Amino acid sequence: MGDEPALVEFLYELWDANWDDGPLGNYKIHEHRITKKTSKRIYFTYSNGGHRAGYVDRQRIEADGVICHGYGRRLLHLTRPELPGPPKPPSLAELKAAMAAAHPDAGGSDEAFIAARQKYVEARAAAKKPS
Repeated sequence: MGDEPALVEFLYELWDANWDDGPLGNYKIHEHRITKKTSKRIYFTYSNGGHRAGYVDRQRIEADGVICHGYGRRLLHLTRPELPGPPKPPSLAELKAAMAAAHPDAGGSDEAFIAARQKYVEARAAAKKPS
């Protein structure tokens, strides 16, 4: 009854496993265990780096909830972030506006207009298909 387990705390990092494959997003959350807190710093060990240790400015992360850390510019969060959903495809109206903006008469190029029109035509055809 008197011996309660110590609370384990973490700093969280939203990590995209496909960071070099474009904006598809295969997100994971890395939990970096907090090992010590002082009035100025929070010390932690990297969950994906063996026994490497690091620290962050305690006042800054507690004020902002997030801090950029290290040469890899990791974003460490004080609370667990939500995983982002898949990107929302552009609407037909947005595609039509992009097509109009890419038109040569509006200052665009032939290539840009053709590419924008192709995207619009494909999206319109997909929208007409029964689900």
